[in-house]
Formats: sequence, structure tokens, C-alpha cells
Amino acid sequence: MDSIHDDTCPRFEDTLELVGRRWTGSVLQAAGRGARRFGEYRAMIDGISDRLLSQRLKELEAAGLIERTVIPSTPVQIRYQLAPDGRALVDALVPLAQWSMRRSST
Repeated sequence: MDSIHDDTCPRFEDTLELVGRRWTGSVLQAAGRGARRFGEYRAMIDGISDRLLSQRLKELEAAGLIERTVIPSTPVQIRYQLAPDGRALVDALVPLAQWSMRRSST
């Protein structure tokens, strides 16, 4: 039996760990559905705390999946949107979400 020894495994595991964190999938889904402001994310994601939403947005920004834009106005506005890699990840997760829905209905 051959062992799995692939340079891509650590990167894949890192991605699975990030996506598997509580609320991360919901934040990505909200972004994919057009949420831009913090309050829009909070309204779309039932049950998430402000602290955890802020943490997940920061993590996704650090990972290059969410882009944060500061609009210098009074008061300052902050907008979030999917970065190209974030959009690609959301698109890649659609078949997995569909699979999980089919699996849960059986």
C-alpha cells in the first residue's frame, strides 16, 4: 500500500481547517449573497456574535479571501467583499454543500 506523500496536502488541510471553523462557511455564504457591511453580515447570519463575526472577517481577510475597504466618511464606513480567491472558494464549495444536503435528506 502506497503512502500519501503529496506537497499539496498541507495546503489542502489548512483550507479545510479554515473553512471548517464555526461560522466561516456562513460568512463566506453571506459575502457570496451580497453582504457588504458588518450589519448586513450580522443580519444574514442568525446567531453569530459581533465578536466572532469580526474575528472571522479578519481571518478571511488575512487569508486573502475577503477584501476590506475603508471609506473615509463621517462616520467611517467599512465594506467587505469576496476577493477573487474567496469567490473561487465559494464556487468550489457549492458541490460540497449540495452533496451534504442530499446526504442529510436520506
